[in-house]
Amino acid sequence: MTTTTSGWPDAGEPSRTEHVVMIIRHAEKPGHAGIPRGITPEGNFDRHSLTVNGWIRAGALVGLFAPSRGEPPAGLYRPDTVYGTAYENGHSKRSVQTVTPLAARLGLDVVRRYAAGDEAHLARELTSRPGATVVAWNHENIHRIAAELGEVTPAPPAHWPRDRYDIVWTFTRNGNGWRFAQVPQMLLPGDLPYPIVDLVPTGSVTV
Repeated sequence: MTTTTSGWPDAGEPSRTEHVVMIIRHAEKPGHAGIPRGITPEGNFDRHSLTVNGWIRAGALVGLFAPSRGEPPAGLYRPDTVYGTAYENGHSKRSVQTVTPLAARLGLDVVRRYAAGDEAHLARELTSRPGATVVAWNHENIHRIAAELGEVTPAPPAHWPRDRYDIVWTFTRNGNGWRFAQVPQMLLPGDLPYPIVDLVPTGSVTV
């Protein structure tokens, strides 16, 4: 796969690649005041679960990564493995919930060996696992996975915005390093068609 200088994938890429990691943020979560509410698959309120919109996105991700007809959009691949952030009682279930429908469509189990803070161990496993992999993670730590993968070109943004649930970061093996690109999901109303970029601090001078 080739990418443009902006990090977008080239639409002329092949339909399959040998080694690609696709990272998404877990789907929508409750607000700080608990509104909208998180809800379990059984319909019970749960602040550690996805919101209704989050569950809608989780379902829509099935069609994005594993469409019933044809292949995923340019830059994305039907995954061979699916990861979600491990959780214990009292912690967020949202990453696993986000990719559970996708894993079910593919006949896979969600790999949940790693929790937040285990990004180095996760990245080590991802670099040694061939094929296409989807990883759902909490946005505060996604940049740590990218940093642990090794040499990445172009460099990913340093931060994932709190309000973005609608983008896929892709890392495609390129020799000893990785090519980075961003693919917009465009699944729910309000999803944005442009990539995540680092904001220039106020008062900075660019040349």
